[in-house]
Amino acid sequence: MENAAYVALSRQMTLRRELDIVANNIANADTTGFKVEQLMVGTEIGQRARNHGIRPSASFVLDNGVGRDFGQGALRQTGRPLDFAIEGEGAFFTVETAQGEAYTRDGAFTLDPEGRLTTEAGHPVLGDGGEIILDPALGAVAVAEDGTISQDGQAVGRLNTVRFALLSVLEKGGDGLYRNTANEAPLEANDVQIRQGMLEGSNVNTILEITNLIEISRAYERASKMIENQNDLSKRAVERLGRPN
Repeated sequence: MENAAYVALSRQMTLRRELDIVANNIANADTTGFKVEQLMVGTEIGQRARNHGIRPSASFVLDNGVGRDFGQGALRQTGRPLDFAIEGEGAFFTVETAQGEAYTRDGAFTLDPEGRLTTEAGHPVLGDGGEIILDPALGAVAVAEDGTISQDGQAVGRLNTVRFALLSVLEKGGDGLYRNTANEAPLEANDVQIRQGMLEGSNVNTILEITNLIEISRAYERASKMIENQNDLSKRAVERLGRPN
């Protein structure tokens, strides 16, 4: 296989990865708090398939990992008193899991049998003083813009919202959660507002993602055609060289 075919093959490998990411974006267009993702593509210098010392090394397409856009998603009204949305980019609710603290933009919370505020997956939501305990007998829950939770006119806790200096330290952990992979200390997010009875939608632009899907498919076809043409050229060259004089 010639150098051009190797380069085209490296591009096909990243295109298949891009296809999976874009398809996942589209599938999560209606997922609360989902953040759109994109493949980070770079260049890797590698040895040519054949090099007689007169041509430079080949440049191959490299998968540099997944980038994530943490931009604000649209807020939608739900009317549920335990639904909360963060208005402000880069901040997260804090929850407790078996693997330690995790972070989420999905504020669709509920109460467990002990009265703890939890995510839909059952992870306790953390406040300034730890777990948040609510008593249904005290009546309706009211939440101020700074996250202070009140019942019967008395403050019973405050939602802990944090941000990170480098969002790249966050890695998806399932159930809409992100985990701090670098043990970087989170910073208190005092510049955001909590909206009760609302949820944040995904920031996926469906039309743009469908357009990306079409472009990726066409690019994959072009790379396939390049490999096919290169193989045809190699085949014809071998046939001509093999003919008797």
